Amino acid sequence: MRSIQVKVEKTTYAHKKMAYKTDGTVEIISINQSTYPTKPKHNTKTMVKAITVHKHGGPEVLKWEDIQVRVPKEGEIRLKQKAIGLNFLDVYMRQGLHNRAPPLPYIPGMEGAGVITAVGPGVTSCKVGDVVAYASLQVGSYAQERILRADQVVPVPSSVDPVEAAAVIFKGLTAHVLLHKGFKVERGHTILVHAAAGGVGNLVCQWASAIGATVIGTVSTKQKALQAKEDGCHHVILLKDENFVDCVMEITSGKGVEVVYDSVGKDTFDGSIACLKKRGYMVLFGMASGEPQPLSVAQLASKSFYYTFSSVGEYTEDNREELLLAAEELFDNVARGVLRVRVNHKYLLSQASQAHIAIESRKTSGSVVLIPDEE
Repeated sequence: MRSIQVKVEKTTYAHKKMAYKTDGTVEIISINQSTYPTKPKHNTKTMVKAITVHKHGGPEVLKWEDIQVRVPKEGEIRLKQKAIGLNFLDVYMRQGLHNRAPPLPYIPGMEGAGVITAVGPGVTSCKVGDVVAYASLQVGSYAQERILRADQVVPVPSSVDPVEAAAVIFKGLTAHVLLHKGFKVERGHTILVHAAAGGVGNLVCQWASAIGATVIGTVSTKQKALQAKEDGCHHVILLKDENFVDCVMEITSGKGVEVVYDSVGKDTFDGSIACLKKRGYMVLFGMASGEPQPLSVAQLASKSFYYTFSSVGEYTEDNREELLLAAEELFDNVARGVLRVRVNHKYLLSQASQAHIAIESRKTSGSVVLIPDEE
């Protein structure tokens, strides 16, 4: 891991990991070999606005500041962003709770869509003027412009609005991995999806229903139950009012389901296993309620089931062919109306702290996007 290097010029105050110049800008030279905006060489810098995080904490640590974006190097592009997707992982990282939280200081965000304004040497997969989207484990998207590796971005077809693309790219690629890689859902399968009205859950339900699977979804409220029904759930279970294991067994006549997609974790994990058929698949992709207890050999032996944690980055981060195929299928389904993208909340990028407050207080539904301020 590379250390953070800071060049201080006429500083009024210098944090050991940042340099504050007299004009108020923040220079980030190199952080963990990522593609964060860096100070460019002479006559190559572009000044833009971004959200920066100096310390972990609440939404108030999100600061609206000037940054400098350099020209793209070999294999890189510069992107002027049209929309930025907001993921709950952004909150975990801001709080310093996620194992992938980047070193301070950093610019949050992992997904977005925009127009390419410059390409570096050796880039042949895209050109200036192309509309592209990305979902990367490298943070840095809460900015008006940013640098990315060309192999990280995918083309956005004209049939898909860039705002929709930014809202769906990370969640949609995750849904694709769950349905095609974690376990391959086919017509006739019966599946259980926890948090069926959530950002990923609603896409999994829509997609699986279109494939021809019978979809059982769990939700927390009656309002979310109505949405889950709209999104293809054939059966909806209210977790607060019903025992989901009993309900699943009644629905399946005691047979259980082929696969459980669980983003809740600790609170539902053991019950999810109880819902599986013999040799079924337990696919974990989140731990909203905390990390489950380690599996015992006896639990595994009881049904000889398969257990995996499906992370989109492990399938697409270093596999360009896999990424392009998944993105093409995702955007095709969005364009044809198979997948409904609910962009229910839009905030200016400068209002990122307000957006974080809203999602943490569970006042949002569907997707939340940040729109870069025009200056």
